Amino acid sequence: MSDAQHALERTPERFFAQQFGFSDRMAGQALGRLLGGPIDDGDLYFEYRTNEGLQLDDGVVKEATRNVTQGVGVRANSEAKTGYAYSDDITIDSLRIASESARAIAATGPGGESVAVAPRAHTHDLYPIDTPTTDVPLAVKIRLLEEIDARARAVDPRIRKVVASVTTEHKVVLVARADGEVVGDVRPLTRFNVSCIAVDGDRREQGYAGAGGRLAFDGHADLAHLADLAQRAAGQAIRNLTAESAPAGTMDVVLGPGWPGILLHEAIGHGLEGDFNRKGTSAFSGRIGERVASPLCTVVDDGTLVGQRGSLNVDDEGTPTQQTVLIENGILRAYLQDRLNARLMGLPATGNGRRESYQDQPLPRMTNTFMLAGESDPGDILRSVKRGLFAQEFGGGQVDITNGKFVFSASEAFLIEDGKVTRPVKGATLIGNGPDVLTRVSMVGNDLELDLGVGTCGKEGQSVPVCVGLPTIRVDGLTVGGTQ
Repeated sequence: MSDAQHALERTPERFFAQQFGFSDRMAGQALGRLLGGPIDDGDLYFEYRTNEGLQLDDGVVKEATRNVTQGVGVRANSEAKTGYAYSDDITIDSLRIASESARAIAATGPGGESVAVAPRAHTHDLYPIDTPTTDVPLAVKIRLLEEIDARARAVDPRIRKVVASVTTEHKVVLVARADGEVVGDVRPLTRFNVSCIAVDGDRREQGYAGAGGRLAFDGHADLAHLADLAQRAAGQAIRNLTAESAPAGTMDVVLGPGWPGILLHEAIGHGLEGDFNRKGTSAFSGRIGERVASPLCTVVDDGTLVGQRGSLNVDDEGTPTQQTVLIENGILRAYLQDRLNARLMGLPATGNGRRESYQDQPLPRMTNTFMLAGESDPGDILRSVKRGLFAQEFGGGQVDITNGKFVFSASEAFLIEDGKVTRPVKGATLIGNGPDVLTRVSMVGNDLELDLGVGTCGKEGQSVPVCVGLPTIRVDGLTVGGTQ
């Protein structure tokens, strides 16, 4: 039986007890060295993670990896100051050294008089699985990738190259908090990716699609889903072969459902994270209760959705996840909080304290962030546009948190002419300002979709899995950068 299976069948506390000799006494001794005096809060974060990756390049296995990492991070907070130390050796001695180091870093300034008490962790069961995805046989994964390859090539003979991959993760975490509570979680994660290159004469274009989540797969029930994935990637590459250069100028833009919610995540979501607002560096700082969007817009962050890539039973500080309404009918209602920033702002933690690994201290981060559905028919939204752009898929983007300015590239877009989606275009970029863009939303569709499970969010050098979502929306008068 593998370590991952052991972790699945026992509680995280028992897993760490058997693997590393963890006990309440060990945690108590470390926290005893960490807390007291100027230290307001602190925690121990234990992690054991198994990652596997497999890539099929034109039908040949080009890459197969398996990595196991383990370690413990120790955090001490004194008012706004954080001391952090970590070790990949989970022993009493390493915990002692890390606790003393973290305390020494944080204790050099004045602090508070009490330890922050976190909400008691209630039980979510958002990603129940029978077999850890890292234990699915390699032959099954290869067969699934071969199926993706074959389905993609069958779309069109102009598909000349297909690269398909699958990554799986099984992570066991345990948080020993300053208030004495010990909270654990066992987290699966799966992601399939497919990239296609289409060739027609001298022209080469690419298409991409991905899917995943905190889900199991057995190699059989997933075939229809993966066939759709192959169709999406190959179809995008073929459509891009006939794409014209995108026009430039100010125009009405329709964003399709699902992954275009990445614009919402970047242009709005990061600006609503607690640390930026506590420091006053966000364009949304001090604006709770103000109108920041069209009355048609309600935006939430919800870490409790079953199986979604951004979902967590508890966050990386042991706080239960929840649904947080950020913008309600256009009015700013809340920020996303970890324990540190919530305490300093006198607000409750929202279950958004996240870290990439035991080597990183937690930061307030998004989980699954999306706009709620409206009442408009998506077809009516398109028909309402005389001349504009329909952005169906997005690539990369950049956002300045301090002023909200953003630039996003559309990986698949079409012209809208007289209310109809017509010619595909390439090279389109959307340029705007986060606090302004949602005020320009004039129609919201009834077709909310979440992305298929490919989101990864970067902040301060840390990457964590997230999910985004959006119904079809119309944004009036957005600046489009193009090559015409």
